[in-house]
Amino acid sequence: MAELLQNFATHIIRVLRARGFQAYLVGGCVRDLSLGREPKDYDVATSATPEQVMEIFPETYAIGAQFGVVLVPLQQEQSEELSEVDGTPIPYVEVATFRSDRGYSDGRHPDAVVFSRDPREDVARRDFTINGMMLDPVNGEVLDFVGGKKDLDAKIIRTIGDPERRFGEDKLRMLRAIRFASRFEYEIEPTTFAAIQQMAHETRIVSRERVRDELTRMLTEGHARRAFLLLDESRLLEQVLPEVSAMKGVQQPPQFHPEGDVFVHTLLLLENLPHPCPETLAWGALLHDVGKPATFRIAPDRIRFDGHVDVGVKIAEEICQRLRFSNDDTQQILALIDNHMRFGQAPRMNESTLKKFLRMPEFDQHLALHRLDCLGSHRNLRTYEFVKEKLAEIPPEIMRPTLLISGDDLIAAGHKPGPKFREILNAVEDAQLEGRLPSRDAALEFVRREFPA
Repeated sequence: MAELLQNFATHIIRVLRARGFQAYLVGGCVRDLSLGREPKDYDVATSATPEQVMEIFPETYAIGAQFGVVLVPLQQEQSEELSEVDGTPIPYVEVATFRSDRGYSDGRHPDAVVFSRDPREDVARRDFTINGMMLDPVNGEVLDFVGGKKDLDAKIIRTIGDPERRFGEDKLRMLRAIRFASRFEYEIEPTTFAAIQQMAHETRIVSRERVRDELTRMLTEGHARRAFLLLDESRLLEQVLPEVSAMKGVQQPPQFHPEGDVFVHTLLLLENLPHPCPETLAWGALLHDVGKPATFRIAPDRIRFDGHVDVGVKIAEEICQRLRFSNDDTQQILALIDNHMRFGQAPRMNESTLKKFLRMPEFDQHLALHRLDCLGSHRNLRTYEFVKEKLAEIPPEIMRPTLLISGDDLIAAGHKPGPKFREILNAVEDAQLEGRLPSRDAALEFVRREFPA
């Protein structure tokens, strides 16, 4: 798909040039190609206005034409080829007119744009030097007006021009600086970093969805531990996730957590996140102990966090609502937090309780979080291996058998519908899971004996 999209972007550039316009690849795709990485998407910058682009490519979608941005979908024959490969939704190439921006009163969008025919003006408004290069895909020439190649070679994240101005235009760029530095394992240029520290509080005006998406990328791109260390050092963490910042310095009982405080423990989980990583697992790992700072106490025997799971679920729910997670993602993140301490009981669970535990939705994420939790503390994986063995040895039809009786059977046996039904059916299912009820007749006899009508 990547090659197909690159070829289509090059085709767009050739067509625009044939009509007398300048056109280049620009931004992250040029950075990634320079690093030998495969870009996720391709952007084109051109001297053609949005109206001219739409005239040349009639299928164009003008979703941001007021800012000079239109989307050109893959051509029909290429779309069919792509769909036949993997059923992927048809992607687009973003085509943007060279422009300069005037004012950013909302801290995100320019108040006005002025279209230009000079690529230098267009590059000057962009965020970081490594994202400010242009590439002629026809002859391979790189246009670098901002020192992006030099900073790529030196592994430095630096704003284009004055960092306070760049961050003032779009506050989210401060989080993006952290993400790029983490993903590429680069350093942030000192003046740029100092501006982030000074302006970190201004991220409060950024939409929570945009903050959530940047944090999710940090968590899932393979360098989450470094990202959160940089968030902390840059003073951004206390602004975007004060509940995680509160973990710093909260000591834990050394016999269970020789690694150190709650923040250190959490960073160790982030360091061991799989890559690629489900977003809900990443957030579950980040927030699994978020209730500990509020429940910390020193008891006569040791440090304790009584009720930290219940408190953590409530705090995480507030975070998920604040960051506008979907209901499904919120439910899974909260389930991960709510159940992460239950693994310690698994070897002592009776058969019915264990089977119900193992068949929780997305149990692979629960098991992965438990493994991360162990690796981030005592490194004892005995319970993890026990649960894995149980999952392998219990067939699905035994783990989740067809229920032997229903509510209709209870009515036929003389029971009146009501809350008692759930108690009776749960008791029957537990006995079935434990192997004590081999048949429907045995289940009905169990009900007559244990729950007389």
